[in-house]
Amino acid sequence: MSPVAQFELVLVLLVAVACLGLAARWLRLPPAVALILGGGALAFVPGMPVLTLDPELVLVLFLPPLLTASAYFTVWRDFRRNLSGILGLAIGAVAFTTLLVGIAVHWAAPELPWAACFALGAVVSPPDAVAAKAVLEHVRLPRQTMVLLEGESLLNDAAGIVLFRFAVAAALTGTFSLADAAASFAVLALGGIVVGGVVGLLCIGAVWRLKRLRELEIGITTTLLMPWAAYIGAERIHASGVIATVVSGLLLGWYQHDVFGAKGRHTGTAVWQVMVYLLEAFVFILIGLSLRGMIERLGGAGDVAQALGFPVLTVVGAVVLSRFAWILGADRLAALLDRVRGGGVRPSSLAASAVMGWAGMRGVVTLAVALSVPEAMPGRDLILVSAFAVILATVLVQGTTLGALIRLLRLDATTGREEQLLTRAEAASRVAATQLETVETLARGTDGQVHHPRLLEQYGYRARAAQRFSQDAEILKGERDAHFEVVLAAVAAGRAEVLRLHRSGQIHDEVLHALEHDLDLQELSTERLRGEG
Repeated sequence: MSPVAQFELVLVLLVAVACLGLAARWLRLPPAVALILGGGALAFVPGMPVLTLDPELVLVLFLPPLLTASAYFTVWRDFRRNLSGILGLAIGAVAFTTLLVGIAVHWAAPELPWAACFALGAVVSPPDAVAAKAVLEHVRLPRQTMVLLEGESLLNDAAGIVLFRFAVAAALTGTFSLADAAASFAVLALGGIVVGGVVGLLCIGAVWRLKRLRELEIGITTTLLMPWAAYIGAERIHASGVIATVVSGLLLGWYQHDVFGAKGRHTGTAVWQVMVYLLEAFVFILIGLSLRGMIERLGGAGDVAQALGFPVLTVVGAVVLSRFAWILGADRLAALLDRVRGGGVRPSSLAASAVMGWAGMRGVVTLAVALSVPEAMPGRDLILVSAFAVILATVLVQGTTLGALIRLLRLDATTGREEQLLTRAEAASRVAATQLETVETLARGTDGQVHHPRLLEQYGYRARAAQRFSQDAEILKGERDAHFEVVLAAVAAGRAEVLRLHRSGQIHDEVLHALEHDLDLQELSTERLRGEG
């Protein structure tokens, strides 16, 4: 395929992404589901080239920025508080799934060597950060459950990749050492933490300096480069690129309030949202497109189903059941041990455990690792087909039914033991009071005379309104919504007048853009405040 044809294919896929995104919203499907199905259908359109993905390129192109985007918005305090549970899922569940799937595969295909069976288990063991984010952002869960699922998806890829590499080495050489595997994982993790910390701090320092120099675009570009710098830098020294990327993203997310100004944060967030949307969309549509090439290489769908159908179904079943077994067993074992020590930890509810067990979607990492299996590896065809089957089953079946399961079990964002924190209205009241105190101090001169009466009146009104709303939020919600509707109507009228003035030739384009920008900020601020109600 020529470079021009490749570019044209990218444009076709962008159009497909937009259309499938609209279709997903219309059909009320998770976007990932619509994109995989649409990519699979598009692959069989006459004239569409057979797509072959380079596994290393898939990992280095898609994984770093998507991991960084997830880590950036991670609440560090919640992450740290639930770190033991996250590590239990990210390491324990991955190892347990690898073991159980390996045993199941050897039972279904006894001619395969044990090492190849465990390699397949390692390929399908880690739930994917991209798939999890694509599905979880459309559901509402208790805070602890969401933190565990998102934290697991950030760290488990490293464990799965390490297990896969050792299983492949064992299959090709016939040797394996558990001690070497554990030591290797420790070195990879430590190296990833160090590299991620260094790259993250360098990026934070650079962005802060660029903000002082008012170089907004260069600062945003620096944040775009950071994920690849952390991932590639760690991989070059044989450390974990996944962990390095997550650490740098966590650091940037923690310090972003200090190093970004309002304009930089607003613009940077918009840039990242578009980039992440496109990358996520391309990941899933490429999974669907690559299905055709895999089926044709193995002789057609009929031959694949006849030769590998039973082992593949065994793998899918083992993947789903092993996750449920680990979550139910490990959670209750931890609670039992804590009770023996005299602690007060209670196991998660069966509803929460069921949702966490059903939320193990696989995606880009499973696909890329499966494609990287050496040609000489025993059972390579089974590994490839199983990887695709697990991705399709978990995203298409679990992804589409997760919301219904949450509603059926009556598990929502208010269920469970949540930390008692200030509500948004209460926090807003305190912020408004602090602002009023500052304005009261600065609005008066040394002679006691008020020099800024308008500011004093404005911030006094805000503080009184915020305090009133924090005490009677439900009662005042209708009044508050009506207020914002008036504001939005005024913004719309102002925008119409600006356009009328421009169309009639009474104002210059520069004035149009300046006034339109001010109206956009008013609308964004009003929509945000209305959403908080």
